Amino acid sequence: MANIFMRFPGGKKKALTLSYDDGVEQDIRLVEILNRHGLKGTFNINSGLLSPEGTVHPKGKIHRVMTKQQCLDLWKDSPHEVAVHSLTHPQLEILPPHLITRELLDDRRNIEQMFGTVTRGGAYPYGTYNQTVLDCMKACGLVYARTVRSTHSFTIPQNWLELPATCHHKDEALPELTDRFVNDTPPKTPWLFYVWGHSYEFEESDNWHIIEEFAAKVGGKDDIWYATNIEIYDYVHSFEQLQISVDGTLVINPTAHTIHACIEGQEYAIPPRDCVRI
Repeated sequence: MANIFMRFPGGKKKALTLSYDDGVEQDIRLVEILNRHGLKGTFNINSGLLSPEGTVHPKGKIHRVMTKQQCLDLWKDSPHEVAVHSLTHPQLEILPPHLITRELLDDRRNIEQMFGTVTRGGAYPYGTYNQTVLDCMKACGLVYARTVRSTHSFTIPQNWLELPATCHHKDEALPELTDRFVNDTPPKTPWLFYVWGHSYEFEESDNWHIIEEFAAKVGGKDDIWYATNIEIYDYVHSFEQLQISVDGTLVINPTAHTIHACIEGQEYAIPPRDCVRI
């Protein structure tokens, strides 16, 4: 065997995900846009900063954090992911390890209790971190964390705890990247388009048209897998678990996912806990 290339579910060569922070009221409008076009996103919240129930934010305030009930109404039983953004949004790298751990674990615990799920990813407050923060992330059972670094590429991440995005939604390169992603055919390796931001920025800059136009252009495509951050992580991780015989003629899938791959130019769907002969 000379070549084996990952394919996303359904044999697709493109995947799209979004990531938005802070759990603000503008997420309600953003989720409606995503749902209308079949897109999926990950929303990173600070569970220790949620507004008290019944809060009416002052007129003109832009950064309007939702209440717990608003979060539940928006994301409970939805296709979207809710993930860690720390309990109170500090700069984690200036804290001692025990306080970093508390920020991460308390936020994770609150989100899990709210949504009845297991939370395993998130985004760094302010996008800042150091090796101590990375160590604490691992110790807290978090497997990915988004940074604020943009690559302007569709490359599959290698280091998931220092996860970059393709670009921010206000990046001047977004239109060109979108056209290329939609219209071009990936080479041998698959593409991941990852867009991030804060939904309050759309109101702040009066540019909701950016996400409306983006969603309309990328949504509803048969050749794109629309997924949350954790869904993409889990699938890529499962692909990496494939076991291949020395002579390259047998591929075993020990995971719970059906894994799609292009092997020696032939497309395969390898069922969970099954094998294929090449």
